Amino acid sequence: MSAEELAERFSRLFPRASAPPESTSADGVSADGVVPAEPSRPAQETEHAARGCHLEATLASGEVVAAARLMDEHGFAIDAVTGVDWLAEGQMEVIYDYFHPVNGLRVAVRARIPRENPEIPTVSEVFPGANWHERETHDFFGIRFTGHPDLTPLLLPEDAVYHPLRKDFSGE
Repeated sequence: MSAEELAERFSRLFPRASAPPESTSADGVSADGVVPAEPSRPAQETEHAARGCHLEATLASGEVVAAARLMDEHGFAIDAVTGVDWLAEGQMEVIYDYFHPVNGLRVAVRARIPRENPEIPTVSEVFPGANWHERETHDFFGIRFTGHPDLTPLLLPEDAVYHPLRKDFSGE
């Protein structure tokens, strides 16, 4: 399956309008290496050299499990789950990195959630290997993965009530 075919599958599974990249060059590629998607497509092809993946999908938080199932159906494996703190925007972002072990295709699935209530469904039932990635993301960002079987601290002390990768963490 090509990135273009997978983008089409995302479009059929998650139909909606999405905003195109803010600035593009004369060749149609944005400054961050994203090839603009059609306005109704949730996934867009990217230049691997610039972005580290061949396809990026931006989804609602409630769509990440369906996206994980889609990736699993097409033979992808999960490589990483991590977070980003968008303090100024009052949001957290969860990024799921997938790869295909045969064709080398890399896909990033992104979902933004409110910073004041950072919850998103777990994908660990689809990809059991996501379990410890989600625990680590919970430790460092405070993102709760609803339905996760065990969000006890993985790397931080068991009594930790802080999340050191949040931008407002002071360490004091």
